[in-house]
Amino acid sequence: MRVRQLAWTPGQGWEDFGPSDDLSRADFVLYFFGPGVPDLTDRLAELAERFPGAPLVGCSTGGEIIGEEVFDGSIVAAAVSFDATPVRIAKVEIGDDGSRTVGRRLAAELPGDGLRGLFVLSDGTGINGSDLIRGLQEVLGAGVTITGGLAGDGADFRITHVGAGDEPRSGRVAAIGLYGDAVTVGHGSYGGWQPFGPERRITGSAGNVLHTLDNQPALDLYKRYLGDLVPELPGSALLFPLRIVRPDGGEVVRTVVGTDDATNTMVFAGDVPEGSIAQLMRASFEKLIDGAGEAAGMAAAPGETHLAILVSCIGRKLVLGQRVAEEVESAADILGGGARTIGFYSYGEISPHARTGACELHNQTMTITTIGER
Repeated sequence: MRVRQLAWTPGQGWEDFGPSDDLSRADFVLYFFGPGVPDLTDRLAELAERFPGAPLVGCSTGGEIIGEEVFDGSIVAAAVSFDATPVRIAKVEIGDDGSRTVGRRLAAELPGDGLRGLFVLSDGTGINGSDLIRGLQEVLGAGVTITGGLAGDGADFRITHVGAGDEPRSGRVAAIGLYGDAVTVGHGSYGGWQPFGPERRITGSAGNVLHTLDNQPALDLYKRYLGDLVPELPGSALLFPLRIVRPDGGEVVRTVVGTDDATNTMVFAGDVPEGSIAQLMRASFEKLIDGAGEAAGMAAAPGETHLAILVSCIGRKLVLGQRVAEEVESAADILGGGARTIGFYSYGEISPHARTGACELHNQTMTITTIGER
């Protein structure tokens, strides 16, 4: 397996980014781009010219990661060439279908025989990530490792884009399928946020839309905590995610991706089931940075060369501010010098849960996927 890393920035154009392997043929090129990159179509055409015949798969972001660096308004890319791992690319438009149906449709585009891992990139604002994962699992079963993330749009939550061998567009989900016994897929996900304030029960919700907490309008309660940050909703809500403890005992963190003043409701990236306990969370710099290292420890892969894809939540980036690169450095230190590291800041992270092993949508985590070959 070989990985060549590249980055485009307004000042420098395209440059190789080390550590990197020498290759001109690739099975696929994974890329992430910031909103507002000028002449994006031309930039992606330039990238495609470097790797003829390789499909380009990527999405818009809340920030781009390569090596130990974090950029805004750039394009980062990793061209991947395998020795003995077949690759299939799939994409579907969301359209009017529910998220669960979209997941089933995407899975149906991928032959199941020999499928070992699936890396998914989804529209970040027009999908219920939890239902998307359910649909994928209903078709693929529990034997396929599913990871990935929801595309970003800075912290604006307006429109996100996904590309798969064509021009990136909104309202789409794409996946890279990895096949055969040679490929290895590792994963890790960790937060670092701490709960505070009273626990409240979710008394009214529908899928990923939260109506009431303790029979009170959820948005009204949330605004009381935000105070002066209310005019900046929904972006300011990233600073205070919700810890959700489901009736079955499962625990996840959920981030707001939209609000509706007319109905006093909040829209989350994934499910917020009725009967669950909800509690606000906040973070310190050190716990977030250490959490990235914890995720890397779970995902770390054996061997000298492998691809490490970091998907971290935009909320973490907003909290860390100028120290954001420290969480990437923390992960890179654990992954080791053999890792070729690329990633992005997302509206949701897809990974098996560390405790249960079941794939879930996460928020406010650093989620890492490692891909290598035996």
